[in-house]
Amino acid sequence: MSRIATTFERLKKENRKGFIPFITAGDPDLESTENLLIALGQAGATLIELGVPFSDPMADGPVIQRASERALKHGFGIQAILDTVFRARQRIDTPIILFSYFNPLLQFGIDRLVSEAAGAGIDGTLVTD
Repeated sequence: MSRIATTFERLKKENRKGFIPFITAGDPDLESTENLLIALGQAGATLIELGVPFSDPMADGPVIQRASERALKHGFGIQAILDTVFRARQRIDTPIILFSYFNPLLQFGIDRLVSEAAGAGIDGTLVTD
C-alpha cells in the first residue's frame, strides 16, 4: 500500500481529519524548502503538497504567484527539487505530492519524471491543467 493510502486509511480508522500544507519549492530557497518539508513532516502534516514554481501561475492567486516569482529567480529546475525531496525523505516519511502545471513536467520528460520522482520519494503528482 502506498504512503498516501496508508495515511488516509489511518486517518479513517482514527476518525481524524488531515492537514495538507502547500509550499512552493525554492521559496525562499531550496535549503529552506528542505527544512520546511522536514519541519512540516515532524509537526504532523498528513501530506505535503510541494509546488513546482511556474512562470505564469495565473489561476493560483497572488500569494502563490509571488512565491513562484521568488523561487524562479534562483534558476533551478525539477531535478534540484527532486534532490531536495530526496534529502528531506531521509528524515520524514510524510507523503509528498509534486504539484505542478503540465508544461514544466513535459519539458523535464514524463518517463524521466516518473523514474526520478519515485527515486526521490515523491508519492504522487498533481497536475493542474
